[in-house]
Amino acid sequence: MKTDVKLTSMVKTSGCAAKLPPEKLHRVIDNLPLMKSDKLLEGFESADDALVYQVTDDIVSVQTVDFFPPMVDDPFIFGEVAAANALSDVYAMGGEPAVAMNLLCFPSCLELDVMDKILRGGIAKVKEAGAVIAGGHTIADPTPKYGLCVTGYMKKDEVWSNSGARCGDAVVLTKALGVGIVNTAAKGGEATQNSIDAAVDSMTRLNRLARDTARRYTVHAATDVTGFSLAGHSQECAAASGVTIEFDINSLPIIEGARELATFGFIPEGRYTNEDYLFDKVFFEEGIAQDLIDIAFDPQTSGGLLLFMPEAEAQAFVRAMDKPYCKLIGRVVPKAERDVIFRKTLR
Repeated sequence: MKTDVKLTSMVKTSGCAAKLPPEKLHRVIDNLPLMKSDKLLEGFESADDALVYQVTDDIVSVQTVDFFPPMVDDPFIFGEVAAANALSDVYAMGGEPAVAMNLLCFPSCLELDVMDKILRGGIAKVKEAGAVIAGGHTIADPTPKYGLCVTGYMKKDEVWSNSGARCGDAVVLTKALGVGIVNTAAKGGEATQNSIDAAVDSMTRLNRLARDTARRYTVHAATDVTGFSLAGHSQECAAASGVTIEFDINSLPIIEGARELATFGFIPEGRYTNEDYLFDKVFFEEGIAQDLIDIAFDPQTSGGLLLFMPEAEAQAFVRAMDKPYCKLIGRVVPKAERDVIFRKTLR
């Protein structure tokens, strides 16, 4: 069967960059009535990564859903990336994925072998996570889209949320930034193979190792960095925690070639909608290079965990991870006029 289709040629936006602009989304959901339950411990109102529902006195379920159009042409890799991205929300809560269901939108013009490869990519990542896929739902759609509904289970007192950051905490990021910029350039045939390979390696890498390693230390708050960008997801944590987060812009781990590609103008649309929503919440010190500002607002796909930890434990965690893309990048300070501040250096 024919399988040489370019999936990215069928979409306008890709990966987490395809999410609705946050300003439009919040215009609707902020006015929706909250459905309350004594067993619903975390809902959508705090912008956390997954819902938390009490199952027994000690055990909770952690549930999430995520799907999007392709950011790579290879169907199998697309399936891997989409699955890793969906699983990440459970890891960001400190949980263990247990069971998942497929969500697939598939064009009638594509060969069924393409569908087979997408689903097999998803199976491979879910299997790597130690979970199982048990069915799902498919519809015919001109734009291919894939993702998962994921459920995990954990002890109630071990849940991480995005609202526990404390003054004095250090901030650690466990994957490099710039994936959205590289994917945009790759779609136009302008990214180097090294940059593409680095982006694919990052997007297909589960956050399982980071979660497992962080479990050995104190984590006050956590989230993962996806379509809302480092600036956006950290702002959600700052607002939920009642603090301000300061970043050292020159400490950010960045995908090879992303800064140069940003300078050349390969910027995803989501970068601008992120900035539009955050313009009065995030501040950049004068003199910070424009390409680094682009990186801060860049929508990530299957990005890393953003962890808030006591400084000594954060340093120990980074040493234990021993990965060049896992870095200490900021600190938590008392609430200031802006929720997030990017500085040229932290003194």
